[in-house]
Amino acid sequence: MSVITRFAPSPTGSLHIGGVRTAIFNWLYARHNKGKFLLRIEDTDKERSTEQSVSEIFDGLGWIGLDFDEEPIKQSSNLQNYKKLSDKLIEDGNAYRCYCTPQQIEERRKEHREKNITYRYEGTCRNLDRITKDKPYAVRLKTPETGIVETNDKLRGVINYDLKEIDDFVIIKRDGFPTYNFAAVIDDSSMGITDIIRGDDHLSNTPKQVLIYNFLKFDKPNFAHVSMILGQDKSKLSKRHGAVSILSYRDKGYLPETMLNFLVRLGWSYGDQEIFSREELIDLFNLQSLGKTPAVFNQEKLLWLNTHYIKNSPIENISKHAIPFFKKSGIDIGNDTDKFRNVLNILKERVQTLDEYPEKSTYFFHEVNEYEEKAEKKFLNEQTLPILEKIKIELLNLENFGSESLHTTFENIMSELDLKFGKIAQPLRVSLTGGTVSPGIFDVVELLGKETTITRLENAINHIKKNI
Repeated sequence: MSVITRFAPSPTGSLHIGGVRTAIFNWLYARHNKGKFLLRIEDTDKERSTEQSVSEIFDGLGWIGLDFDEEPIKQSSNLQNYKKLSDKLIEDGNAYRCYCTPQQIEERRKEHREKNITYRYEGTCRNLDRITKDKPYAVRLKTPETGIVETNDKLRGVINYDLKEIDDFVIIKRDGFPTYNFAAVIDDSSMGITDIIRGDDHLSNTPKQVLIYNFLKFDKPNFAHVSMILGQDKSKLSKRHGAVSILSYRDKGYLPETMLNFLVRLGWSYGDQEIFSREELIDLFNLQSLGKTPAVFNQEKLLWLNTHYIKNSPIENISKHAIPFFKKSGIDIGNDTDKFRNVLNILKERVQTLDEYPEKSTYFFHEVNEYEEKAEKKFLNEQTLPILEKIKIELLNLENFGSESLHTTFENIMSELDLKFGKIAQPLRVSLTGGTVSPGIFDVVELLGKETTITRLENAINHIKKNI
C-alpha cells in the first residue's frame, strides 16, 4: 500500500514552528516512501477560524518548501458527510442525541471542580427513548463502559487506554459542526491516510479516534506520536522563548533551508551529522530515528545554522530572499543585478541573518553624507590628508580598476609614503563607507567603481580642509 500522510492545521492563529515540524516529518516520510503528502485545513471552529490564518498556512509551508500532491481540502466543505456518518452511528446504536445545554454541562463541571473531582459526562441522555423535534442537540459517541482500547504506536509501541477514563464525548456540536476527533477520523479515512505523525499532545485523542474507526468499520492508519518541543529552560515552548510563528523567522532574516534543517533536527537524528541537504533528508529520514524525549529549542544553534547557510548558499538564493529586507529599509538597490549580488557576496561572512544586510551595505547604494564621530577624528584629519590626496591622484590615473591593479597601486603608495597598509586603508575606508568596518578595502573600491570612489575621496578631502 502506498504511503499517504497529511498535515491538518487549524486556521485559528499563526502557523507555529511545532506544527511546521510535524508537517516536515509527514512530508519527509511521504517523500522517502515515494508516497503522497496532503493538506487539510481544519476550519470547523467557526468563531476562531480566519482567512488570514489560512493564508499564513499556505505562505509558511510554501516558504519552507513543503509541496502537497493533491488539492487541499477544507473541513467546512464536508459538513454533509459528517452529518451522514453521525446519523449512521446513531442508527447503529453507537451514538445518541444529547439535549443537555451548555449551561447545564458547565454547572455540573463547576460542581465537580468544587469537589476536586474530574468531570465526566454522566450519560444523562444516553438511554432516552424519544426524540424531541426542533430542540437543539449535540451528538455523543456511546463509549463502552468497560474494557480497553489498544493502539500500536510506531514510536511508543503498544499503548492501552482504559475506557473507564473516556466519557461519552461529543462528536457533533449543537451548531451542527463536528468536533476535532470526529472530523479528523472521517477525513483521514476519506483521504486514504495511511500514516499520521503528530505531537504527543494528541495521545489522549487517539483512543477516542480509534473508537470511531471501530464503530464505522474504517481501516485505521498507523500512528506515531513525537515528543514536544521545549524552550531552553525546559518548559513548554512559548512566545517568551522567542518567535514561534514560522513566518516570524522569515521576517527576522532566516533562510528556509535553515528552518527546514533545524526543525528536522528537533527530534530526529542521523549519527552526529548536523547539516543536511533537502535530498539527504528525504533519502535518510525514517521513523526509527525519531527521539522519544522532548527536543530543546536552541536559539544559538539556530543562529549558527543560519550563518552557515548564508555563507554556503548560492548567491542567487541569498539575493531572492534578501531583496525584501532592502525594500523594507528603503534602500534602492537599482537595476544592477550583478553589483547587488556582489555586495551580498562580499558581506556573506559578516551577517548572521538576512535583515543585517541593508545596514551593513548602505554605503554601496547611497551617498556617504556623514562619518562616524570617532572614525572622523582618528582618520579624517590633517595627518591623513596627504595620504588621501595621494590615493586620489593614483586612482585617477588608474585605468583598470580590477583587484590586481588596485593591489599594485596600493603597494606603490605604501612604498612611496613609507607606511603600512593599515595606515592607508583605514582613512580610505572611512572616506568611502563613513565608518571603520567593511569588507576588504579592495573589494569595496572595486564594487564602488572609479567615479564613486574618486567623488567620495574628494568629499572627504574637502571635509578635512574645511575643518582644519
